[in-house]
Amino acid sequence: MTTTLAALVPLLPFLGAVAGLLLGRTAPGFVRPLAVLPPLASLVLAALVAVRQGGGRAVDAYTLLTPTGSVPVDLALHIDGFAALVAILVAFVATCVQIYSTGYLRDDPRYPSYAALVSLFTSAMLLVVYSGDLIVLLVGWEVMGICSYFLVGHYWGTPEARAASLKAFLVTKLGDVPFLIGLFALGTEAGSFRITRVLGAVASGGLDHPTVIALLLLAGVAGKSAQFPLHTWLPDAMAGPTPVSALIHAATMVAAGVYFTARLLPVFEASAAAMTVLAVMAAVTMLGSGLAALAQDDIKRVLAYSTIGQLGYMTGALAVGDRGAAVFHLLSHGAFKALLFLAAGAVIHAAGTNSLAAMSRMSHLRDRVPDAFWTMTVALLALAAIPPFSGFFSKESVLGAAERLATGHPGPAPGAAGWIVLVAALATALLTAAYATRLWLLAFRGRGAEAPDHGRQPLTMTVVLWVLAVPSLAFGALAYRTLPGWFDGGSLAPTLLTSILGTGLAVVGGLLTYGAWQRAAARAPRVPLGAVAAHPEGDAGLVEAEAIAAHEPAYGDIAEAPDPADPGRLLLGPLYGPAASGFHLDAVYSALFVRPVLGAASLVRFLDREVVDTYVRGAAALPRLLGAAVRRAQTGNVQTYVSALLAGTVVLTVAVLLVASGA
Repeated sequence: MTTTLAALVPLLPFLGAVAGLLLGRTAPGFVRPLAVLPPLASLVLAALVAVRQGGGRAVDAYTLLTPTGSVPVDLALHIDGFAALVAILVAFVATCVQIYSTGYLRDDPRYPSYAALVSLFTSAMLLVVYSGDLIVLLVGWEVMGICSYFLVGHYWGTPEARAASLKAFLVTKLGDVPFLIGLFALGTEAGSFRITRVLGAVASGGLDHPTVIALLLLAGVAGKSAQFPLHTWLPDAMAGPTPVSALIHAATMVAAGVYFTARLLPVFEASAAAMTVLAVMAAVTMLGSGLAALAQDDIKRVLAYSTIGQLGYMTGALAVGDRGAAVFHLLSHGAFKALLFLAAGAVIHAAGTNSLAAMSRMSHLRDRVPDAFWTMTVALLALAAIPPFSGFFSKESVLGAAERLATGHPGPAPGAAGWIVLVAALATALLTAAYATRLWLLAFRGRGAEAPDHGRQPLTMTVVLWVLAVPSLAFGALAYRTLPGWFDGGSLAPTLLTSILGTGLAVVGGLLTYGAWQRAAARAPRVPLGAVAAHPEGDAGLVEAEAIAAHEPAYGDIAEAPDPADPGRLLLGPLYGPAASGFHLDAVYSALFVRPVLGAASLVRFLDREVVDTYVRGAAALPRLLGAAVRRAQTGNVQTYVSALLAGTVVLTVAVLLVASGA
């Protein structure tokens, strides 16, 4: 019975996606029920599966999918405590996003395809979560990639959306190529793609090249979960609809890489070098994203860099060998990050700006969007890891795991990895609180120009915000006591030292940002209110406004210069410019990879046109000349033909006589 229920969890959103695409034009009244009911049903079934699994022995079922002649591929389920809880998160966030989208995109002409793609996205992630075979998992992994391409590019009429969708697809595929090679190598050495058999082979020392395999797999994880150096696609992906950002950042796509690493953590633990690389990757990601978030003006890009940093915490927990802490933070982060993005959608609407909304242009939003204000305040406190909000407990579990390894407790990773993760995570705690405080101040107490009031948000949007606020506030305090039984049994309780250090640094970061904001506000001239300019006719931004009507409008962008009262400028000083541009990584990649490839392509094109085609043209020139000569000889004049015949006869006769006389 449990197996049947589990099979329905990813199947129902898939069927909803197919039905939504088929009925989107012929029966538009069914689109919204088909968008909401399948993920809601999956949520109920996933909860039933979790209750039946109960955090005990894993549920395993499999059947041969196809004979391959060597390593078989099985249609398999492997549901342990990790999978059961992550599936609930995915279905819960997807349901909230679909309900929210019914109001947010209610006038979008492409809503049917959008809703179907969100359902397919959800189905693919649930397949990754429940799959017990690596090849079947790869199917869901790649389906998520193509869904993200279409959803990020939903507003395809804007060049930003087109470029962002293409960049997301290419950068993640750059990691997926070595990931695919690593999967094949892992299955070959283990003799099976079944996850249970792979882990059994690892435990018995059956892997001959664990470091190579682990590093190949890490490339795919870095691309999917937006970790350094393949993280640059995620901030640009904010060009898509805000609910899509909530789905990608909270429960799908970027969560897939962390979940995959947690599920196959023994493979990585078999190589000390791979664990050290994972720790360095997590540390660089945390620190770099924290600095970049502190310099962004667009509210969604701040949240995007925040996601990269929080994923760095999760990979840091994995680098010290504590997958319980990693998945705990994954669950906690999923709730408050979904709330942050969906609340940002309400803020964007109230600010009267387009989807890439400048915080420096916002003003008087607290009273205009009270629901978004209070719920976003809860989510930001959870993000900053302030007790008793959920982010405090999950982040402290990561800090505690790193502290234990760093101080000499035995673990599967080198002690240096513990120090690397601990120091970076503590520094990131300060940065996280700083940019969370900055976002709250600029968005709700900003001094930008006033935009027109676009009215209250639909009820479906505000209800979802308050629903997500509950786990953002209460999940951590309840979960750190109960989750160890669902995971590996390790303690997730906060430790005294890291709690004091982490919370103290967070408070310092918030106070420093508030002081810098007051100082900058005292120096800055006040921006006049009410100055609004419409986009010119035909501007690319209007496409988005027409697509989503009044809920994420491009009309009404503020005409004034951005409010200079930005605490980020004072805090970062000369680092502000590089941090705002993501430390110019895109320019570095362009110089190292894009330009050489384009140069090589130009060289190949030159050789093809000027060298190869020259030989081809030369080979064709001689027959062409002979044909032209023959064509000239065919004049149609009988006298010319007779004269040529007689001349030829004379020439042949003379030639024969010469030959005969010589003989």
